[in-house]
Order: sequence, then structure tokens, then C-alpha cells
Amino acid sequence: MADAAPLAAPPPTRGAAALALTMSTLAFTICFAAWMLNGVLATFLVDRGVFAWDKSQLGWLIGIPVLTGSLARLPVGVLTDRYGGRVVFAGVMLLSAVPLWLLSYADSFGAYAWASLGFGLVGSSFAVGIAYTSLWFGKNRQGTALGVFGAGNAGAAITSMLAPQLLERLTDGGADLDGWRALPRIYAVVLVGMAVVFGLVARTRIVAGGATTGLRRRLAPLAQVRVWRFGLYYFLVFGGYVALAQWLLPYYVNVYGTSLATAGLLAAIFSLPSGVIRALGGWASDRFGARRAMYWVLGSCVAGFLLLCVPRMEIKSPGGGVMAFRAGTVTEVTPERVVVGGTSYALRPPVASGHSVGGADDDVLVWPKGTTWHDPIVKVGDVVKKKQLLARGTTQVYFQANIWIFTAILFAVGMMMGVGKAAVYKHIPEYFPANVGVVGGIVGVLGGLGGFACPILFGTLLEATGIWTSCWAFFLALSVVCLVWMHSVVRRMIRERAPGVAEHLESAGATAGAAPSWRA
Repeated sequence: MADAAPLAAPPPTRGAAALALTMSTLAFTICFAAWMLNGVLATFLVDRGVFAWDKSQLGWLIGIPVLTGSLARLPVGVLTDRYGGRVVFAGVMLLSAVPLWLLSYADSFGAYAWASLGFGLVGSSFAVGIAYTSLWFGKNRQGTALGVFGAGNAGAAITSMLAPQLLERLTDGGADLDGWRALPRIYAVVLVGMAVVFGLVARTRIVAGGATTGLRRRLAPLAQVRVWRFGLYYFLVFGGYVALAQWLLPYYVNVYGTSLATAGLLAAIFSLPSGVIRALGGWASDRFGARRAMYWVLGSCVAGFLLLCVPRMEIKSPGGGVMAFRAGTVTEVTPERVVVGGTSYALRPPVASGHSVGGADDDVLVWPKGTTWHDPIVKVGDVVKKKQLLARGTTQVYFQANIWIFTAILFAVGMMMGVGKAAVYKHIPEYFPANVGVVGGIVGVLGGLGGFACPILFGTLLEATGIWTSCWAFFLALSVVCLVWMHSVVRRMIRERAPGVAEHLESAGATAGAAPSWRA
């Protein structure tokens, strides 16, 4: 284990930087997989009747680890600036492994919740990794490096795909349900193993002055509005990612009637690429500038969520009816026509469409499909007046919201959210090079709180509206707020620096050098 190397020392070699990036990415992937465990395990225990928890309790168990990991990111970030990433990263994994092991002994909601509260600490590993990784790379490579590190978000997809299979084997296909207790133990052992390897292999590197800087000075950047703006961006791109990685399972089951296994695979189409693409987002932030990347991300989110807002639906409304041209007596009434005083009025008989929101569709519909028919409201022998209604019109509009088109749009949005996660953190070491742990910690807190709060908010919106797509309406509104806020800041800078400021907007993000003199 190497001694601490402050930033005043010679720059690290490429080999040392690559080792630091590899170790932190691997550790973060394992930590993220453990952080997302309850999404699979708690759902399994309820579905198999091991515990009789209601939906509210299930939602809390899924969210509790996310809450702990989010709130711990700020203090953990401070500790990383003070003691270095090697010690803190290994310590977080070791501490988290203890309650994760104790989870296997849970026999009630309370016991399970307390254990979840403890192992949720593993989610704070993100703040450690961001602060630790950024110290090994120059400004022109930090975006790419942090993007590669952030690809460890793919641990969520690893758990969603592998944990159900492990549970099937451990419980012998459901014959021995008590076998579920081995799963958290396996995760705990893996965490301990990774902590030992990280502590032995990784090297220590601490920000210059990090060992002596006072707490008040460390927290000073939190008074800047910019930090909280970055946090709002991260609430959307990371908090939304974490929330959807779990919310999509009940979404697919309820909206499209899929099995839980199929829902897990479809959810992985969103979560796996969104995590991995973060590395590309880091490269794009280095190459084109973080702000330009955020314009792409937020613009794409607005467009994508707008498309996803349209619900899978079947609507019946009044349509064009049939009225009598002249007075007379009704002599014939059939589904195809009504005859009044020798005049025949053609009707559109009801046609079975074969479509329903709750049923399976044999064909693929891209656009809404409308059908109109007439229901006679007169009978033979009735005397009608001129312009009297003979048949009431009914129009049915059916929108399939095809599952594959929906998934494709969701995949594209997830990819852009992955780019956005890297772009947000590209800003931090540029504007706050001596406070990456603290600023990265608070931004991570806000993002993690999004992962905790969004599922609860989705459930509230669903209860209030009865519409599953209300979650996309929320994301649409949030994306618009982020885009407008960012653009207003850019416009303000242009007014202050006009006419030459446009040439400098991306210079700090696209090239190496000192941090920009202006602040946005």
C-alpha cells in the first residue's frame, strides 16, 4: 500500500491511473448491485408469500437502502477528501457487509427494514469513487474517466437479471423458500472480498491540503446555487434512472400484462445500456463540453417523455349521429339502416375491433385507431319529426402504445440519461477541484433522493389519477424545468460577457487548462 500522494506531487503515470479507474469501477459495480438487492429480494418474498407485506411496506423496503446511501454521500465525500479513497471505499464495503449479512436473519418487517437501512450505506460508494477517480486524471480526461467509473450503475441490471435466477436455485424452485436467506449472505461475502482486494491493490491519493482543511471550508461550496442546480440535473438523470430501474417491473406487469420475469428482462433493456453508456457520456463531455452534452440530454428527455406521456388507452365518446331529413313513420330498423316514410338512412353497424387495453393484441399498431358506429334509438312504428335523431353515433379511439415501440423510446431516453449522469459530474472537478468529494457528495445525495422519492411520488400520482403514464408527465415537467434553468443561465452569461462569451461557453469542458474565470 502506497503512502498518500498529494496533488503537488508529480502527476500519476498512465498505469497508476488505469489501475485506480479499474479498481474503483469494479468496486462500484459490486456496490451498486448490492444497493439494488431489495428490488428483487423483497418482491420475491412477497410474491411467494414468505412475508405478508402490503404494497406500501414493499415500497418502503425498496426505497430505504436508496435513502441511506443517498444521505450518506455527503459525509462520506468529506471523509474521502480527508483520508483518501482507498481507506474510505474499503471501509464502506466492510461496514455495509455486516447489515447485509444480518438481513438473512430477518423474520419481520421491522427487522428487514433495519437491516436494509444499514446495508444501504453501500450506495454512498459513488461519492467515494467520484472523488477518488478524479484525482488520477487531468481535466481533459476526467469526463471520460468519471464516465467509465459511473458505468458501474450497470450493477442494477446485473442484480435484476441474476438475482431472480439465484433465488430459484437457492429455494429449489420454490420448494424450500427459506433458502432465500443465502442470497444476502452471498452478496455480503462478495462485498467483503472486494473490500479486501481494493484495500490491498488500490493506492492512496489525497487532494492537496485535504488532510488539513477545516470542515467549514470544505462545506463552503454548498452555498453556491450552481451546486444545487447540478443536483437538480442529477435528480433527473440519476434519480430517475434508479427509480425506473425498479418501477418498470410493476409498470410492465400492470400496463402490458407481462410476467414478472419478462418485465425484468424488459426493464434491463433500459437499465443496462443506461449504465454502460455513461462511459460514452464522459467522452462526449470531454470532446464537446459538458454543457453542450446537457443540452442534448435535456432536449432528448423532453421529447422522449412527451411521447411516453400518451397512455395505453381505449376511449369511447359521442360520434356523428343520423338525423331524419323529413318527418315520417319508421317502417324498418336494422343494424344497417333505418327506413322512415320510404327514405332509407344507412347506418354503420358495430364492428368488433379485437382491441382492448387489458387484452393481447395480435397486430402492431403505431398510431391511434378509431372506429365509429351507430346505435338506432327509434323503433318500427315511431313517428319522427324532421331533424330528429334516428341513431346515436359512438366513436372508439384505441391506442395500443405498442410494447416494443414503448421500450425503444424508453431505451433511447435511458441512453441519454446515462450520458447526462457523466455530463453532470464532468462539471464538478472543473468548478470545484479542491472539493470534489463534498460537492460530488451533495449532488449525489440529491440524485439518490430522487431514486428514493420518485417511486413514492409515482405511486401517489397513480392513486390520484389512475393513469400509469402520470410518471412520464412528472419527468416531462422536470426535464423542462432543468432545460429552461440551464438555458437561462447561459443567456445570462451571454448578456454579461457579450459579444464574445459564446466562444468560451464550452472551452472549459472541451480543453485542458485552468478552471474558467466565470461561473454558471
